[in-house]
Amino acid sequence: MDNNTSLVQYKVFEPFKNVFAFTTTKQTLGIENVRFSNLPENKIKLAEKLGLPSGSLVFPDQTHSTCVAEISELPEQVIEETDALVSNKAGICLCVQTADCVPVLLFDPVANVVSAVHAGWRGTVGKIVENVVMQMVSKFGTLPENIRAAIGPSISPEIYEVGDEVVDAAITTIPNVKRTLQKNGSGKYHFNLWEANRQLLISSGLKASNIEVLGACSFSVSEKYYSARRDGVETGRMVSGIMII
Repeated sequence: MDNNTSLVQYKVFEPFKNVFAFTTTKQTLGIENVRFSNLPENKIKLAEKLGLPSGSLVFPDQTHSTCVAEISELPEQVIEETDALVSNKAGICLCVQTADCVPVLLFDPVANVVSAVHAGWRGTVGKIVENVVMQMVSKFGTLPENIRAAIGPSISPEIYEVGDEVVDAAITTIPNVKRTLQKNGSGKYHFNLWEANRQLLISSGLKASNIEVLGACSFSVSEKYYSARRDGVETGRMVSGIMII
């Protein structure tokens, strides 16, 4: 496994030797304008960079859904209409790609289950992380209090101004929603995707002490992260992945 400084790694997973979790940066692999899910040659390059077997990376074809797919073997095709993956199989690296949306990585060290989640505002207000926890519980016998979670780099609440559609959806669905919405001087709201997903995880039974929020802004840290809002939707992508080893 690659542990170099071109990867973001998470303290919440450090006590466990049987899990590998990461988020790539611009320094990890010099590929621009890419969605890894449908470019096999770039998945191979990334696996080589990470020191993982070719073909071990699994990506959903993200559509801002709230769908969760269980992965029990390496799939032959892209997993369509899905934004979260869950597995208890070793050697399968579950990946999502982001360029302002939130990557959430989860690990239950007792039941030995991992998940990778893509949560933009639609996935967040659709409670995709709650769906993942429910599936970990129902399919694998996970106890939510055992889950460790990392919330990776995405657009920060200081930057992420949103419209009424997002505000209305958040008010309806997010626990402790006042902690996630802040009005600016122009009367517009900013939405805290990190805190919204943290609140959803806590309401799903996770311990607050088991949730790490990286707090890195993809928009502001231009030398390290890709940002669709800053650079346009055809910019590159960070990849966040997790696997049992």
